[in-house]
Amino acid sequence: MKIVIANESHIKYAQVISDTITESAKVRGTGIARRTPEYIIKRLENGNAIIALDGDKFAGFCYIEVWGHKKFVANSGLIVHPDYRKQGLAKKIKKAIFDLSRKKFPDAKIFGITTGLAVMKMNYELGYKPVTFSELTDDPEFWKGCQTCKNFDVLTRTDHKMCLCTGMLYDPNDKTKIQKSKGPGKSIKSLKNIKTNLFSKKDKK
Repeated sequence: MKIVIANESHIKYAQVISDTITESAKVRGTGIARRTPEYIIKRLENGNAIIALDGDKFAGFCYIEVWGHKKFVANSGLIVHPDYRKQGLAKKIKKAIFDLSRKKFPDAKIFGITTGLAVMKMNYELGYKPVTFSELTDDPEFWKGCQTCKNFDVLTRTDHKMCLCTGMLYDPNDKTKIQKSKGPGKSIKSLKNIKTNLFSKKDKK
């Protein structure tokens, strides 16, 4: 298995990457914005993506988006082909895209929004903190990217203040890092409680 920085030589995988994201969105029903092959190609061409290959077969992918004049970057579109799931590949790709983000944009805050507890745990272990959407980029182009998500109406109804996704942020200048719990169970439970509290507040409105 090779996990490498993507480039123009990987354009041939754009369609399968797009298809894999689309199929995953259908299965999960939430939390994944669809991406066209053309959208994927742009990320491959500018070197802002990580791709995992098993020989010549596509295995996984994730890309970087830059916002707010390079003050924010997002690690988005993390996907693993069904043939390679439950092997720890997503975690390796996540670490690779995080390292690439830190190298290319050392002063930027790295953020993401997700409904997946597995992704939340990976973010948590990298030093991300759960935050409100107001602490993320206010670039309208970022939020436009959510339009293909099934739950976009929730985001618009709340004026971009809340959705089914949880926002998480890594601030390279934040010296008060999260005190990590001793086991993954506590981390997951903490993140579940955060999501529960968010939904409780939403229901009361």
